[in-house]
Order: sequence, then C-alpha cells, then structure tokens
Amino acid sequence: MEHRGLDAYGYFEREGSLGQVQAEFRGLVAAARERIAEAYGRRLHSAYLYGSVPRGTARPGRSDLDLLIALHHAPGEEDRDTTEALAHGLDEEFAEIDGVGILLYGKDRLLSEQERYDLGWFLACLCTPLLGADLAEHLPRYRPDGLLARETNGDLAELLPRVRERIRDAATPQEYRKLCRGVSRHLVRTGFTLVMPRWGGWTSDLTESAEVFAQYYPERADQMRAAAATALDPVSDPAVLRAYVEDLGPWLADEYAARHGTKTARPDAGGS
Repeated sequence: MEHRGLDAYGYFEREGSLGQVQAEFRGLVAAARERIAEAYGRRLHSAYLYGSVPRGTARPGRSDLDLLIALHHAPGEEDRDTTEALAHGLDEEFAEIDGVGILLYGKDRLLSEQERYDLGWFLACLCTPLLGADLAEHLPRYRPDGLLARETNGDLAELLPRVRERIRDAATPQEYRKLCRGVSRHLVRTGFTLVMPRWGGWTSDLTESAEVFAQYYPERADQMRAAAATALDPVSDPAVLRAYVEDLGPWLADEYAARHGTKTARPDAGGS
C-alpha cells in the first residue's frame, strides 16, 4: 500500500487546495468565503476549509462542509451565535451538502504550545486557507510519530462517556444518523492514528484508514471496516452506536493508552 501524505523527508504534505474543489461545490465555497467575512468583520483573522470538499472527494447531497474559523481574540457567546447562524444558513441554502460543521477558535489558542500537536497540526496539515493570513506559517513541520498520535486522539476514554450521554439523549432518526457519522468517523481516525507511526504515512481516506488499521489488528478489522462504511453512509440504528461505545470504543481507548499514552490535559476544553 502506497504511503501517501508525506514528502521525501518524511514530513506531512498539506492536503487539499482550493484548486481541488469540485465544480458542484465552488458556489458554496464562494458563498462561505463571502459570508464569513461579512459575519465576523474585523474580528476575523483567517478561515480554512477541511475535509472532503478541499480534497476533491465530496459527494453532492451526502458530504458535509467543514470550516475552521480563527478570530483575533477568544470567541465569546456572540461569536458562537454568529457561527451557528452561519452554519444553519449555508446548510439550508445549499442542497449540495448534508450539514455544516464549523470549528471556532482564537488565533492564540491555535498557535499555543499546548495545541502544537493537536489543533496546530490540524490547521497546518489538514486545513486549506480560505481567507486571511495563513497561521500555518507560524507552526512547525510535522511527522507521523507517537507524540502526534498521543496528542491528536489520545483522549478517547475521556470522550466515550459524553458520547454515551448523547446517544441516550437522541430522540429522532436524524439525530442518531448524525451521531453515527460523527462517532464512526472518530473511531476510524483514532484506529488509524493508533497504527500511524508504525505504518509511517498519512491518509484522510476513511476506507484506506480502516485497511491500514486491519494490517496490525486483524481481529478487529471487520469492526473497523464497518465503522468506515457507516461513517460514509450513516444509519439511524441505536444498536450500531451502542456497539461502538460499549465494545470497539473501550477496546480502542485501552489499546491507545497502552501504546501512546493519554492526551495532555487541557486547562480549557472550550473553543477559545
């Protein structure tokens, strides 16, 4: 299997670009750029795309739009309300997408030492600049090593109780489907970063991620492949979600902690 995502020196190559956005999504991206600038004004430092749209793999009517917005200062309630309205407006108007997810942070948080191998890596390697000065210019280059594995996904054990609560609170097929997509994505990506240092490469493709994982944990391969499939085509069956949080998730959290340790505690879990 070809090891993609790294340059000749073993550093991450930044994935995605505006030039890779498919024709079906260019109007959406243009609208997002215009509305972000209008919504935040001088509070905005920069904005980025990530996910399938800038990678050129989005599926019309089935993929979501993912955005990262960096403000000059830590976001407040008004900023978060603006973000919610922006996401809702784009989702309602553009049938090409099935949902909009927006991450909102202050630039100091994104450039902080504590986020160097989590949000900093994410911005520098997985985000495509859309507006403003690129914060990646202030961040180092990254390799797919154990430190990166620990700081990106070494908090699964901490997250699982919250996911269980969200499953218990879900009341509609639409809510279950949204949870299914998010939880299965997270598990597949965590499964991949568990083996990433041994594999020595990077991919954001969920199907490929599951296959890479399967090379090292064949006894869990079928579960991870199934999770990758439901990440792409989520279902509304609560039993699927319960299997994730009662079996695959706890095993993965324990194996991750044993191999890479747990993520460094953050003093503030909010988007500041």
